[in-house]
Amino acid sequence: MRELELLEGLLQHYSPTHAEGEAVAYLVNWMGSAGYTACVDGIGNAVGSRGDGPREVILLGHIDTVPGQIKIRREGDLLYGRGAVDAKGPLACFAWAAAQVEVPPGWRVTVIGAVGEEGHSRGARYILDKYHPDALVIGEPGRWNRVTLGYKGSVWFTYNLSLAQTHTAARSESACEAAVAFWNNLQDWCSTRNMGREGAFEQVTPTLRGMESGGDSFTETACLKIGVRLPPGLEPHALLGYMMESKGVADLTMEDGATAAYRAEKNTPLVRAFLAAIRADGGTPSFTLKTGTSDMNLAAPIWKCQTLAYGPGDSSLDHTPDEHISIIEYQAGVKVLKGALERLMGVV
Repeated sequence: MRELELLEGLLQHYSPTHAEGEAVAYLVNWMGSAGYTACVDGIGNAVGSRGDGPREVILLGHIDTVPGQIKIRREGDLLYGRGAVDAKGPLACFAWAAAQVEVPPGWRVTVIGAVGEEGHSRGARYILDKYHPDALVIGEPGRWNRVTLGYKGSVWFTYNLSLAQTHTAARSESACEAAVAFWNNLQDWCSTRNMGREGAFEQVTPTLRGMESGGDSFTETACLKIGVRLPPGLEPHALLGYMMESKGVADLTMEDGATAAYRAEKNTPLVRAFLAAIRADGGTPSFTLKTGTSDMNLAAPIWKCQTLAYGPGDSSLDHTPDEHISIIEYQAGVKVLKGALERLMGVV
């Protein structure tokens, strides 16, 4: 199970966002030994290419993880470790499968282990003006027999309010009360917009991720940290416009890294290649839309090429202390990806 050794090697190099260097070096060295032309690019991504044709397939995974080390171990069919699912499992699947494909004349396959996806996607943003692929596969877990066609958008806001201190017997609204009212108004607005829209992918979903209050003898303060998942048709700045109207005298800032939702085309040669490869391995293929966000949201609108996301693993285990991947599923993912690439490039 040499393909499993690659994944275990990646897991052994703990790589939370902004500390990916050792894992990147490991992957670049492995790709070089596996027949890739491999390097570390200008932002720190691991990049490996096979073939030299003008038509290019980019397999874009991410090599960083969220913080929190997990003991690397096998328990029966399960392999535990931080990143086993999100997303070193899919990345190792990419690197191994692409190394097994005989790349035909006229084609190039490029595997990218991007840094910073769990932050503001600095790795993916760096490459947007450097490639113009014919097809893009994003490495994210979705099960070996599923094809992911879309991700919701994401935006983060910070609400800060400072008011002059008043006596508690006064009838003035406190900073905390104003902050709660702002949050309730946002929830009401989202509920109204979601009416008639079935399915989480089509709905706007706010979450309150942090709240603080404080003050001194003269002022009282309230701060909210708000994340919002965006459906297709709702751009980050459109939501900001509504929130600016309802914030009152508070300061409201939208953080860097906001992305709109993206939904890929269903009837493309890339999608058909994956469906055929899943069936060839005995699976019944299906489609899914994710309520999270990935580098698909950034790259696909810029490159305007046929796109999907694929990778073995159960995405419900993302970021959890119990993160693990099925070894059998990982191996099935390798077979499917190899078969899909061969079909797309006309090898079979």
